[in-house]
Amino acid sequence: MSLFRKERLSRRDVLKQTGMLSALGAANAVSPLAASAAAIAEPAQHKLPAREGTATDNLFTRIGVRPLINGRGTFTIISGSRSLPQVKQAMYDASFYYVQLDEMMDGIGAQLGKLMGAEWGIATTGCEAAICLATVACMVGTNVEQSQAFPYIKKKDQVIIPKHSRNQYDFGVRMVGAEIVEVDSIDELTSKISPRTAMIYLMSNPGNASGPMSIRNICAVAKQKNVPVFVDAAAEEPLNPNIHIQAGATLVGYSGGKCLRGPQSSGIMLGEKNLCKAAYFQAAPHHNFGRAMKCSKEEAMGILAAVETWYKRDHDAEQKMWRGWLNNIENRVKGLPSTSFTYHEPEDLSNRAPTLQISWDANTLKITGTELVAKLDAGTPRIVLGGAHGRRPDMMQSGISVMPYMMDPGEDKIIADAIYAALTNPGEYKDPVIPTGTPADVHGAWAVTVDYYRGTGEQKFTLQQSGNDVTGTQAGEIYNATLKGTVHANEIELHSAMTVPGNTVFWTFKGNVTGNDISGTVNMGEYGNANWKAVRA
Repeated sequence: MSLFRKERLSRRDVLKQTGMLSALGAANAVSPLAASAAAIAEPAQHKLPAREGTATDNLFTRIGVRPLINGRGTFTIISGSRSLPQVKQAMYDASFYYVQLDEMMDGIGAQLGKLMGAEWGIATTGCEAAICLATVACMVGTNVEQSQAFPYIKKKDQVIIPKHSRNQYDFGVRMVGAEIVEVDSIDELTSKISPRTAMIYLMSNPGNASGPMSIRNICAVAKQKNVPVFVDAAAEEPLNPNIHIQAGATLVGYSGGKCLRGPQSSGIMLGEKNLCKAAYFQAAPHHNFGRAMKCSKEEAMGILAAVETWYKRDHDAEQKMWRGWLNNIENRVKGLPSTSFTYHEPEDLSNRAPTLQISWDANTLKITGTELVAKLDAGTPRIVLGGAHGRRPDMMQSGISVMPYMMDPGEDKIIADAIYAALTNPGEYKDPVIPTGTPADVHGAWAVTVDYYRGTGEQKFTLQQSGNDVTGTQAGEIYNATLKGTVHANEIELHSAMTVPGNTVFWTFKGNVTGNDISGTVNMGEYGNANWKAVRA
């Protein structure tokens, strides 16, 4: 009687084998059985399969999602940019192979450095991931014990950010628990660098190219103090030689899903080899802080293909093509009464493409810019544009903008026809109905509860009232803001801009007043809607 013992490979066993594989360099020797298998499975020539579906019946419409034509730009919320054919091919081909990821990233690192004018580079899961991984690398390097104790224990725990560089994306620094130290002058920068300083973070923009707090001047101080500098150049064109590295930056981060037209969840960290490799050490497949930031072989090879293609693209021809598309849109619309057209050229390397601003009088054409944008967004095909302004009845001078950066050939005609149709056949729009009657009394202190999609928030409003006009303060749980709005009969509307670290949250409270109670809805822009209620204190 023979006995068979069933064995199940545990996650711990897999981890042990992973460590052995990494240590041995994926085993140089090939067994006869493996060699035979390799001969049998000789890779064929792979070509991208044909795209399935139509504009109205595709993989997105089948799950209730309406694709759109992007005349707005490389915004993440509308899925960034279209990846290039070369990128799609690289990702598709990469999917047919297994590779040892450390070896792959070393190969990519050398190529990115060579192509982009730096010592080294790594592929990341977006520029935000590059910011985060750079911060961790500057804090603990590749010290295994410190890496495993991170973020609870860290010797270097401060990152300096000039006030002009604070932005929504410095969340990549804050997410590791770094203490942000703001500075506003070179003298202040010099005095605040200490043994606790891990890194200096800078956002690249035209204002940082010159002046006392230029990137070059900040890098000069940092070099004297031996502090790394990370420059966030997410949406910029990657010139070679790299302008930021030439200015003295240690590391530079780029998004892969914007002008490079690489994989949408990809990015690049460029710069000193030891810090780039330390950043990769902190990321997957390694079991450190950045394990969640896993850059697959498909994404990594896709972004490498995007970079290779970037330096072969005819960028002057692209600019002329985009300008031509905007001219076509102008020519379709310019005969309409009250219309005017302005071209805005880019100020720097970020999102470098012309933009067309179309302006008109909504009293003449019977539709405001905000109404037109909403009409195109709800139409078929769905079109998204930017720069919408115009409001009934007090702001009838209206406009929209068209950004051709992410459009495909032929989409200029679709957008032109849609704008023309909306301006010549707008439909019926009426001024909002403003309730009449004595305005409700809302002055005083109010205890406010915001019922979020999950969780609640407690705030306090202090309101002053002069007829229909309302002003006051908004004391949030953590942050504060100034309120301004109106009350007509029993309907109240309040607006605020709450400054938070590197960002602003915009609130629009609408509600009905009933004696000492108010209830309604609040819109928070990208953060969605919630219900709110208030009780007079």
